Amino acid sequence: MLLLNGESRHCIEVSDRGLHYGDGVFETVAVANGKPLFFQRHLQRLLLGCQTLLIPCPDFSLLEAEARQLSANADQAVLKLIVTRGSGGRGYRQPPEISPTRLLSLYPYPAYSQDFQEIGVKLRFCDKRLAINPDLARIKHLNRLEQVLARAEWQGDDIQEGLMLDSEQRVVEGTMSNLFWVKDGVLHTPLLDQCGIAGIVRALLIELAQSAGIKVVEDRVDRKELMAADELFVTNSVIGIWPVKQLELQRFELGEITRRLQRLYAELRLAEAQGD
Repeated sequence: MLLLNGESRHCIEVSDRGLHYGDGVFETVAVANGKPLFFQRHLQRLLLGCQTLLIPCPDFSLLEAEARQLSANADQAVLKLIVTRGSGGRGYRQPPEISPTRLLSLYPYPAYSQDFQEIGVKLRFCDKRLAINPDLARIKHLNRLEQVLARAEWQGDDIQEGLMLDSEQRVVEGTMSNLFWVKDGVLHTPLLDQCGIAGIVRALLIELAQSAGIKVVEDRVDRKELMAADELFVTNSVIGIWPVKQLELQRFELGEITRRLQRLYAELRLAEAQGD
């Protein structure tokens, strides 16, 4: 199911700059009970991405109406929202008049094992490095080749996620997730001012932790320091919170702060799904 510029059709213009240059942004939204969850937060990040790339952002009320139209009959699904600069001629120069393309598509919810939530997942470090680019840090632009190449480093189901470092050997994020770790009762997450995506669930968990009296620090960490953590977990809008039971050959306990945040996030998500 999809809507391309408000119409149910599957043909995008071959001159679209999203196809040619990755010139656009996207959001991946969990759907529950017929409702796109935390959609206003996704729209705000979409706006930030459009502003950063100098793309006129589609009207929020239009995007919300189309998102609700696609999601209305879905008990559980994944909604993807893409905005590109639209069509343009050959070359990097922007067209004199920009008419953005918007594409909303609905996908089945992934059949992840419940054990990933309850027992934890296995991670590895990726060899592919994230380029440092402060101008594009935090936004969810369409240029995801670093993540594509990193995810191609392993096959099979034994490893559920890979952690990516930047060119200065600092741990930044997973291929599809944000990273948190706990050390001596303090919750840490990588600082994303140089590269990486500022996830919606990442922001929600920082707020939930602070409201619960848990100290939160955004900082830089290398591989060795991360291995000294007491607890690890990864997050995104679809998986929620996955505790990490093993990173490379080292095992980690599923700690109380991780469990507490899982409970708080589950309550918030349920309230969001049941709200008007």
